[in-house]
Amino acid sequence: MAAPSVGAGNPHRTLEAASPRYGEKVIKVLLALCGALSVAVTTGIVVSLLFPTIRFFREISIGEFLTGTLWAPALVPRSFGVLPIVVGTLMIVFYALLVAIPVGLASAIFLSEYAPSRIRKIVKPALEVLAGIPTVAVGLFALWYLRPLGETIFPFLTWGPRQTVIVAGVAVGLMIVPIVASISEDAMRAVPGGLREGAYALGAGKLKVSTRVVFPAAISGIVASIVLATSRAIGETMVVLIAAGAGRPDLTFDPFAPAQTITAYIGGAATGDIPTGTILYDTIFAAGALLFLMTLAMNMVAIRLVRRFREVYE
Repeated sequence: MAAPSVGAGNPHRTLEAASPRYGEKVIKVLLALCGALSVAVTTGIVVSLLFPTIRFFREISIGEFLTGTLWAPALVPRSFGVLPIVVGTLMIVFYALLVAIPVGLASAIFLSEYAPSRIRKIVKPALEVLAGIPTVAVGLFALWYLRPLGETIFPFLTWGPRQTVIVAGVAVGLMIVPIVASISEDAMRAVPGGLREGAYALGAGKLKVSTRVVFPAAISGIVASIVLATSRAIGETMVVLIAAGAGRPDLTFDPFAPAQTITAYIGGAATGDIPTGTILYDTIFAAGALLFLMTLAMNMVAIRLVRRFREVYE
């Protein structure tokens, strides 16, 4: 005898609760408020940057700001060419990703495909603890340990002053390795086991399965991890302030010289000693707005890449 269908004998019967569930409604309201709060905070950040930036560009042309090769807003004569600190920022990010991407992805492949469960339970929490180390400690580690270590391993290189771009970049790279490794490992472990089993059935070894099957299938999560790590590297302040120094105000691409980043300038200048409303005060917000736009543009490109390469499994 067939079981009666839902609603048999009563066409108005539904699966909804007979009485209203006020707890669920409260939760929905709280979730909506949290979403609105994030939008409000982002809007507040944009507004706080907008008006001082507009005031800054009333006195300094956008062309001079974006194309000038000398950054000396506090010196006389003043110069507001932002290219030197933009290049310093991008150099730090480049060397950081040069370290973080291969080390982080190799760690993710090991944890996802090779490591036994017992090893994974030890290594992954250790990686995540590394992400929580204070950035001041990482900067001191770079200055007093990584720099002498680099001179010992590569004595043939022309090492300049104690504070250098490449040492700061390596330190930031080590700091963002856990972000790449943890998120990429989660993406790889989310790949359906049937893909692995099919590849093994065709005679593929573990290395080919890891690099030719699992890695492409998890590419959207891997790209997301790299984007998040890049954003973290762009916004880093204390490590570059300690390990890269203030740098020269002119444009330089020398990795063995000190250099100033956008965040290091903001961190060094926004000390409360600058009179409000002056051009030097507005310079901090103009640099912050540029950093915000750089990060926003990078995230927009990354979202397009993730949507293009995303794999959906049923």
